[in-house]
Amino acid sequence: MPYQAGGRLPSERASKLGHLDVIHSDLVNKLIDQFEKPDIKPEDYAVAWTPFSMDQKPLRLIFSVDGSIQMVRSDTQPFREVAFVKTALLRLDRHGMEKVDKEDPHPMALRDILAESAIYHATVFPLKNIIIPGSNNYDSVRRIIFDSIQDASLDGEPYKTLKWLAYEKWTGSTSTKSPKFFCPHCSQEIQGLPYDSDIAPCDYCKLDVYLSDVLGFHLEMDEDSAPESVASAYMLIHETLMLFTGVRHFWDAKKFDVLQDCLFIKDGPLTLRSQYSKLVNPIRRFFEHAKQKKINVNMIGQEKSGTFFDHLELIAKTAPERSYFLPSNEYIRKEIQHAPERSEQYGYRTNYGNKLFIKTDKHHQMSLCVPVGEYRDSKNIDDLIGIDRILCTLPQLISHRYEGALLPIQLVNGIASLSSYPSAAVLKVFADF
Repeated sequence: MPYQAGGRLPSERASKLGHLDVIHSDLVNKLIDQFEKPDIKPEDYAVAWTPFSMDQKPLRLIFSVDGSIQMVRSDTQPFREVAFVKTALLRLDRHGMEKVDKEDPHPMALRDILAESAIYHATVFPLKNIIIPGSNNYDSVRRIIFDSIQDASLDGEPYKTLKWLAYEKWTGSTSTKSPKFFCPHCSQEIQGLPYDSDIAPCDYCKLDVYLSDVLGFHLEMDEDSAPESVASAYMLIHETLMLFTGVRHFWDAKKFDVLQDCLFIKDGPLTLRSQYSKLVNPIRRFFEHAKQKKINVNMIGQEKSGTFFDHLELIAKTAPERSYFLPSNEYIRKEIQHAPERSEQYGYRTNYGNKLFIKTDKHHQMSLCVPVGEYRDSKNIDDLIGIDRILCTLPQLISHRYEGALLPIQLVNGIASLSSYPSAAVLKVFADF
């Protein structure tokens, strides 16, 4: 670790001459040669693209969700840090979207679409060197998370969705406990909170724990600080809760016909990693439950960067228009991750959607995640819930402002975004350091 800059002296910098010994390594030279002269070609991959038809009725209602995070740091030592988090949910009607110019949308047309169709949530986390009277940072962040999910401006709907998922309320059972988790006070494993509990005493230390503690945010925190990853994880969790709030609303109201005419879109993969993956199995069980009842809950996540996006950029060059490729677990491990065989299949603990590559036309391709219900290494496209209608809907949602862009994600991103300028400057002014 280098020495940090202070009030008088600069920070320590790495030595440039230290690179000289590295280049004598044969392995390093081979990697440099591969970096400068890549010999990978699309035909090197065994990809079987399959055409898809457009003979299904497109989905009518579109719900998209996105989030944004902005870190703000004080200018003087000791440096204090806070994180502003914002998430947004946007509802669109496909028929209204058809009137919008996909290449150069008119601001007034977008205004009419967005009117009374967007909701958003915002909160702030003290991360470092923030003193809250009467409480330590560890417990303060836990309480902020618990209170923020219950955001009164949203009538607490995302929190109701958290309870709906954690206690699997769609089953009608009133005896289901929450997933197991580790107590934030004594670190003992609690076998789940009683059904519908908000706060309950730990089985061991008898101190109160929150339902939000089930998710495991406290496992990343120290007593006096919280890393940026806590705020990032909160954003991802809240995006998921916002998206499933729409699903829950139609399900509880028994508006199954309307639900099956909706497409729920998440910006990013359908994934919850590490300790936050506790919601993955309940989500999978919900999709499987709906599937068994012949109710399609149509949902996708679009990856706009990362390993899968990069792989698609390579293999889609020779793909025909209106075609898809469903990669198997073996293909993902070998050709995308370049990883050895493992006892667990890819995404077994973390994903509630399977990967799918599609190419809609010569200019647009997408890396998607689509739910299948309980985990399975899908070899059959029909395993993906609602895939026929999803594939018929996506070409009509394409925005021509960016390659592979979907208009619902583009619009909700504009609502959720906390860009570096000028937003960061404005937030810093009001952070009241």
